Amino acid sequence: MRSVSVFGATGSVGESTFDLLMRQGGPDAYACVALTGGQKVDRLAEMARALRAEVAVTADEACLPALRAALAGSGIEAQAGQAAIAEAADRPADWVMSGIVGAAGLVPGMRALRHGRTLALANKESLVTAGPLLMRTATRHGARILPVDSEHSAIFQALAGEDLTAVERIILTASGGALRDWPLDRLAAATVKEALAHPNWAMGPRITIDSASMFNKALEVIETREYFGVSPDQIEVIIHPESLIHALVGFRDGAIMAHMGAADMRHPIGYALNWPRREPLPVARLDLAAIGRLTFRAPDLVRYPALRLCRDVMETGGLAGAVFNAAKEVALDHFISGSLGFAQMADLVEASLARVSSDLRLGKAVEGLEDVLEADHLTRIRAREIAATMAAG
Repeated sequence: MRSVSVFGATGSVGESTFDLLMRQGGPDAYACVALTGGQKVDRLAEMARALRAEVAVTADEACLPALRAALAGSGIEAQAGQAAIAEAADRPADWVMSGIVGAAGLVPGMRALRHGRTLALANKESLVTAGPLLMRTATRHGARILPVDSEHSAIFQALAGEDLTAVERIILTASGGALRDWPLDRLAAATVKEALAHPNWAMGPRITIDSASMFNKALEVIETREYFGVSPDQIEVIIHPESLIHALVGFRDGAIMAHMGAADMRHPIGYALNWPRREPLPVARLDLAAIGRLTFRAPDLVRYPALRLCRDVMETGGLAGAVFNAAKEVALDHFISGSLGFAQMADLVEASLARVSSDLRLGKAVEGLEDVLEADHLTRIRAREIAATMAAG
């Protein structure tokens, strides 16, 4: 029986993972080691009971009493806090889902790799902030990283059996988010509610807003470079409103392999869960005649400055990815709270990159996890200072 852990179990990726685990036999097919979540402790406890997990961990220490109460009589351990999440990653599990959103997912993912696990990676921030370190750690400990972002899973599948040196370009598709057809002069006034109205995907609020600003795609561009080892000039982004083609790989003979599928995260999750086999998945089958046509357009870098900024980050290298991600997370916090406008998020990230470059040598090679965490911490301080100035001015 294969053992599994799910980090970020109560988020959108975690819910889809739970759904697949239960459909494939639940506790009769999988030995669940650990489930972690945030403040949705009742749901976390319900999942833990259903999968008969060894331990359930909430990131919020104030929620521990509620989690303990929800698990009373089950024999399942209840823990709380970031240290407990890291400790849960040390517990033996064959397959680990990294579904925590943001830089918080980096430490448990690294801990799992150090134990030689198979890491199903939905946490794009891990590769953005510490890509070379993550890949080195996996190689050193005989671990495996399987991409779960729909785009990177699509690339991974398109490259199956192919020679990576024959790849000419990789094309990431993007829905364009909720505001893709808005006039440019209206973007600055976009509200959180409007940015959350994604036309295709049902995702968590932070990922959905990142889709509207295209910061998610900027992270995915960096992630593509780190995971597949291609050069930045081989990576392209195209707007594809239907979100049915998830990525394309172009080869030196002119051929292009496109991965198509319904907009359902259970496909890339299920592919990683069952890899190297393909098993039946409860996702819609495409009716191409009913779809009729697919459309594409080039992204506007004025509308989506994040795509320009990620190119600068890749050129700088080193700790620039950690700074970029941390500043993006602070900018998103301030937009959600109402202290920054939608268009100001990119301004804050760009200003933070410039400010932190005077404190750190961003292009230096990342030696260890401590370097990344230090850069992340410093950036959040500087970004909040800049945000306060922007809000006051």
